[in-house]
Amino acid sequence: MGFRYIRLDKFPSDFDLQDFTAVAIYSDIKRTGYIKTGNEKINRLFENTLWSQRANFIDVPTDCPQRDERMGWTGDAQVFAKTAAYNYNVLKFFKKWLADVRAEQRDNGSVPDTVPNFWQLKGASAAWGDVICVIPYQMFLLYGDKEILADNFEAMKKWVDYITNDTLDKYLWTSSDDVKKLWGKHYGDWLALDAPSGSYKGSTDDDFIASAFYAYSTSLVIKTGRVLGKDISKYEELYRNIVKTFETHFHEFETQTDCVLALYFDLSDDKQSVADKLNQMIKDNGNKLQTGFVGTPYLLHALSENGHADTAYSLLLGEDYPSWLYEVNHGATTIWEHWDGINDEGKMWSSDMNSYNHYAYGSVIDWIYTVAAGIRADEDYVGFEKAVIAPVPDKRLGSIDVSYDTPHGRISSKWSYDGDAVRYEITTPVPSKIVIEGKDYDVNAGKYEF
Repeated sequence: MGFRYIRLDKFPSDFDLQDFTAVAIYSDIKRTGYIKTGNEKINRLFENTLWSQRANFIDVPTDCPQRDERMGWTGDAQVFAKTAAYNYNVLKFFKKWLADVRAEQRDNGSVPDTVPNFWQLKGASAAWGDVICVIPYQMFLLYGDKEILADNFEAMKKWVDYITNDTLDKYLWTSSDDVKKLWGKHYGDWLALDAPSGSYKGSTDDDFIASAFYAYSTSLVIKTGRVLGKDISKYEELYRNIVKTFETHFHEFETQTDCVLALYFDLSDDKQSVADKLNQMIKDNGNKLQTGFVGTPYLLHALSENGHADTAYSLLLGEDYPSWLYEVNHGATTIWEHWDGINDEGKMWSSDMNSYNHYAYGSVIDWIYTVAAGIRADEDYVGFEKAVIAPVPDKRLGSIDVSYDTPHGRISSKWSYDGDAVRYEITTPVPSKIVIEGKDYDVNAGKYEF
């Protein structure tokens, strides 16, 4: 049972607070990622993410350690896996848990919402069940371990085949209205701020989210099959049809998460206009997000990859509700489940489902590693056999000092401002492509300054 405070009601004698020791228990994972910036609140956010990861990585990746739940929710693990793998070496941790996921996968290919499936849940939700495709490929990218792909390839195909057979509309994943209600089939953009009154689910259509993840998981099956030398022609044709049908069927993007998924999963033939629309939506909302568990992990990436890194930084550095730093300003020492877990009046969002130690929104940290500091895996040289280091600075953050222990050694990326000038210091143990303000430098292992 996780905790932050202990209240002592009775004790048989006088005592000293120093007589009490709290022991943090978590799986034996080795720290690999380090972040320090010129903004102490961002540094606190990073520490909060580390604490939430440690508190929830105990044999299985739980959603929260403190309330009567502590379940291996697949959606939470899926969205956080990339950040988790930068913070700590989690290859063995996820290899073990993915074996649990395969053990729980049903004969029809569906994946339950929690693993272990303690509650014996019957359904399978988009973005939750996709864990079986997302995590194996993410671990392969960062660690270069083909075994994790080989172990999960059949399960990945079974999941995509399940979706193919479960839909109302061919080449999409659509469902009848009666299963779209809360606790029906999909969780949608869980806890998004554009949710209708009384709902935990955001306004983004379940069919849109499910079809987008259908495309994404199919693309990961294809990439995995190519690595393993398998015949994936069936899935290549399927993917082409999914994308074509998606672009025809979903041509109006009405929510921030609509835009985010279309951009991040490459499901629009006019990405710049979609990115511009997303950017304007955020500005019209007072430079604030409205996304939930599905949209938030990819939000800053969708912006920075399409010419709006300044808006991504505005979201990262924002302090008013809703924002990552709002909870820091309210004394958080771990990541909250809700953007407004405690409001400005000091009141709880809810007393029945209100976790203060829920790592999902901590997924923003992978953007700091991979975009702000620019330390990225290269799909052609997985496991950082070669690296891409493409930092994106912003004067509002002031400076950054980030390092990551790859399987081939430590990469570090630093930048700082001197007036309007930026000084970059990059150290790499492997041949790398360094990208500084749009200019490429192909370098060997070494230390470089710009």
